[in-house]
Amino acid sequence: MENKIIISGLRLYAYHGVMEQERQVGAYFTIDCEVEADMKEAIEHDFVDGTISYADIYETIKREMATPSFLVEHAAGRIANAILHEYPKAKSVRIRLMKENPPMGADCLGAGVEVTVKG
Repeated sequence: MENKIIISGLRLYAYHGVMEQERQVGAYFTIDCEVEADMKEAIEHDFVDGTISYADIYETIKREMATPSFLVEHAAGRIANAILHEYPKAKSVRIRLMKENPPMGADCLGAGVEVTVKG
């Protein structure tokens, strides 16, 4: 059985970017997160201990986003690895990290990466 905890459209302000100005001024980022996890106990017994709290996952994402990176690839990988490390029930993590209105001379909603890390 494949079970996932999903956080969709999380919007945080952070200071990631190759250019110095990006790391000084910051920008909004949108994060989608899917954590494949063993939720059998939660499904059968209705106890939060049988799953991973999405509120706890949010706190991990927020903490990792507060550490500036040059690359969104690095930030996304750091988030995924932190979730795998902190929550033993996590089997894999998919992070989609998009920088809103990136400074690349194009009119677009965002640009970013999708990273999947397996435990």
